[in-house]
Amino acid sequence: MGHHIAVYGASGLTGRFVVAELEKRGHTALPFGRAQATADDPAALDRALSGAAAVINTAGPFAVTALPLIAAAERAGIPYVDVAAEIEANADTFARGASVPVVPAMAFFGGLADLLTTAAMADWPAADEARIAYGLSDWQPSPGTLTAGEVSRDRRGGRRVRFHNGELTYHDDTPTTLDWDFPDGTREVIAEFSMADVVTIPSHLRIATVTDHMATTAAAGLAAGGVRQEPETFEVDVRVRRAGEERRLTATGKDIYAVSAPLAVEATERLLSGRFTTTGVASAGKMFDAPDFLRSLADVIKVSGSS
Repeated sequence: MGHHIAVYGASGLTGRFVVAELEKRGHTALPFGRAQATADDPAALDRALSGAAAVINTAGPFAVTALPLIAAAERAGIPYVDVAAEIEANADTFARGASVPVVPAMAFFGGLADLLTTAAMADWPAADEARIAYGLSDWQPSPGTLTAGEVSRDRRGGRRVRFHNGELTYHDDTPTTLDWDFPDGTREVIAEFSMADVVTIPSHLRIATVTDHMATTAAAGLAAGGVRQEPETFEVDVRVRRAGEERRLTATGKDIYAVSAPLAVEATERLLSGRFTTTGVASAGKMFDAPDFLRSLADVIKVSGSS
């Protein structure tokens, strides 16, 4: 039986993918945006969520929309899922907490690597390091991505972010590059190109250092900010190390924005069907059975490697 699920930012690129995914799965999308309810209007948000079983927030910048919409979800007593890639916005969500199930960063950036890292950890109670390399053929950012990125950079004063020795810190180090051996071949990547993973993964896994790397082809596309044309292909390569041992899982697929939709919708379905492990704010790997969740995405993401 389908549910009525509110989608904030439904007219944006990811929002349109989410609406289509909901309809494909037999749900009724309740689309709304800033024209119907701005983040600073609680009464309008409440009206927009009336009759909804859950809400998916696809409207960045999430520094503006996440916390007000979480508060509205609490008033409605429904689960909240978002696709935020903003490091600071995700940190705000974890710091706030919630009385309903809340899953931030449930998208290509954040949720996918968190699921892969959790599955790779398996029975390990702790690890020394997790390295996540993003092998994107390109990155043609949506307008929402560009706006959210500007907000995030402004919040940190243009500094870069790292998670090392159990702590999130900011720095002005000059970016460096290295060669990463992806399963499909070697790519040049920018080292310490931190994404939401530096917040989501340490929120529940005992890993001393979490480091992201980004293909230079993707970084160049992001910097150019061109109009989206052919969707990018991707490899997300996760390596977890502990005392000389390494476990590795890799996800491959196409179109980082389209893939975010089944990630967010699958999470919402699991919250509505009771297939989750905790309430309050939790990342994908904490909230759900990570290996089972990854298997459910087999139509759009291929996972290989060993854990």
